[in-house]
Amino acid sequence: MTHAVPPPDPSTLHPMPGQPRVVLLKPLVTSPLVEVGDFTYYDDPDDATAFETRNVLYHYGPERLVIGRYCALATGVRFLMNGANHRLDGPSTFPFPSMGGSWAENVDLLVDLPSRGDTVVGHDVWIGNGATVMPGVRIGHGAVVAAGSVVVKDVPDYGVVGGNPARLIRRRFDDETVDRLLAVAWWDWPVEHVTAHQRTIMAGTVDELEAAGRALRDAV
Repeated sequence: MTHAVPPPDPSTLHPMPGQPRVVLLKPLVTSPLVEVGDFTYYDDPDDATAFETRNVLYHYGPERLVIGRYCALATGVRFLMNGANHRLDGPSTFPFPSMGGSWAENVDLLVDLPSRGDTVVGHDVWIGNGATVMPGVRIGHGAVVAAGSVVVKDVPDYGVVGGNPARLIRRRFDDETVDRLLAVAWWDWPVEHVTAHQRTIMAGTVDELEAAGRALRDAV
């Protein structure tokens, strides 16, 4: 008697046997200010498990980092959070109270720094090696960020961006197709349905993807 192989477990820290450089981030992160969806992974040959301390920088709150499901983050991807900001409204940008001593008495000078809010990465996003995402940026679903990019402004759904500062190179699909893909939202499917249709998700047509979505709705 044979038994069906179950789908991957999203709570597994190292999903790829023999590859400790790859971690799923959801079971790894501990900060209440970081939210990561199922199956989003980070790849780093040095210490992938140090993602929160080495790759999420200046995270003093209250802004959150939200990363969706099924995202691929290459080695050295960094998120600079709002704590990296300095005052721009005075003659100097130097953060004197941070240095301690008697300067710390003026800690109120570090309150109400410029903020763009939460940093949000959508579902099914691929961010290339060494890319940096600046505070408050929103990266849309299905987007691709080229290696070495510095993302300083929002990226549209299914956009491909690159450079420093990152600029829109192209959209992966036309507007009508993007709307259809967003309506299907395959990343919201139960993992069993994703498993059954992974070939369509990776290499099928939008028509086939929509058909798989209808099959799921009809089964409910």
